[in-house]
Amino acid sequence: MRHHQGRLTVEQLRVHVDDGTIDTVLVAFTDMQGRLQGKRCAARYFLDEVVGHATEACNYLLAVDVEMNTVDGYAMSSWERGYGDFVLRPDMATLRWIPWHEATALVLCDGQWADGSPVVASPRQILRGQLDRLAGHGLVADVGTELEFLLFADSFDTAWRKAYHDLQPANLYNVDYSMLGTARVEPLLRRIRNGMAGAGMVVESAKGECNLGQHEIAFRYADALTTCDNHTIYKTGAKEIADQAGMALTFMAKYDEREGNSCHIHISLRDPEHGAVFPGDGEHDFSPLFSHFLAGQQALLREFTYLFAPNVNSYKRYAEGSFAPTAVAWGTDNRTCSLRVVGHGPALRVENRVPGGDMNPYLGVAALIAAGLHGIEHELPLGPELQGNAYTSDAERVPSTLREAAELFAASTAAVDAFGQEVVDHYANAARIELAAFDSAVTDWERRRGFERL
Repeated sequence: MRHHQGRLTVEQLRVHVDDGTIDTVLVAFTDMQGRLQGKRCAARYFLDEVVGHATEACNYLLAVDVEMNTVDGYAMSSWERGYGDFVLRPDMATLRWIPWHEATALVLCDGQWADGSPVVASPRQILRGQLDRLAGHGLVADVGTELEFLLFADSFDTAWRKAYHDLQPANLYNVDYSMLGTARVEPLLRRIRNGMAGAGMVVESAKGECNLGQHEIAFRYADALTTCDNHTIYKTGAKEIADQAGMALTFMAKYDEREGNSCHIHISLRDPEHGAVFPGDGEHDFSPLFSHFLAGQQALLREFTYLFAPNVNSYKRYAEGSFAPTAVAWGTDNRTCSLRVVGHGPALRVENRVPGGDMNPYLGVAALIAAGLHGIEHELPLGPELQGNAYTSDAERVPSTLREAAELFAASTAAVDAFGQEVVDHYANAARIELAAFDSAVTDWERRRGFERL
């Protein structure tokens, strides 16, 4: 029964702890890089102490780079402030089984300071803030994320020892929609699908993609917070299940010169009674609200691109003819556009194709909602749709480097209005740290190009 339902109440957890079915609870939150961080708690301790009193973690978890180096420039966490703790407050609505680990459950947490105030730079809190703004308009967001990964026959440890060179893709040719190609790795894909279903997610399908060893597992849409929670658990879980099978997978945006890993986000709005608010009697069968929402997406896409593409590598995806967008434009079922309108009637929605597999879902979805609210609140008019090939159009371009995107985000008054100056400063600093690290690195490409011939 548990593998069909997945989710747990505290009372159910208590029963399973008493009978020995669960002995470990993962207490986790999502950091700036979109990773789960936290503690493995003894289940009895979790029930006796954490449920009622929460737990703590060092606040440097929101002030480090991807390699966990302490870095300067953050107001909330530094050597001068002593690197103290913040509170991890469990959200019991997220409590669930983790079937790929024995006798294990997981709960996600919100970051709070000791006085109970939110840690505003925490990604989950940023999304909550935009959902509260949306609720003020009597609206709810439904979201689906489509996340691609590359699968390798090498283990994570082998990949590390090989410095990520000469890895063996799990498929040796393009397996886009191929039943035979996906069958070659179905034992692992099935383990991932069933594991996620056992953790309370609604799995729809798995399919091959264009790059070698590239696959996508799709999940049913849900409310925005639930989708982002599931997204982060899935990313960690898929890696853990692959590791258990002696394989490795990556969600990085651009592993090689072939197709990158995307994370298209589908979003629609509804009223609290589940009534669709996007379809209407206007042009393209849009409601005025949807026209304004879509206009906001287009107006702020460049300023908010950093929240969709947070790493130097993210921008290698944006190449003409790659199914990754380069033009700031919207079109009806047009995969060359950044904003693709799909569906009809209650299923009408917009797909943002800018994010890559390395996106932090809370930040990306918060950006979509903030941009849409900007359009709604300012009643922005929607420009004409782009028909034909957006790659060769004269439309504005998606930022092509992290430096360009970070500068646009840091200077954005719309970002300050939506997220607050503290959040904008925090993430602008994260971009500066990433750029400084990359600018100081010497790459294999430079050595191959210049060692002898320059």
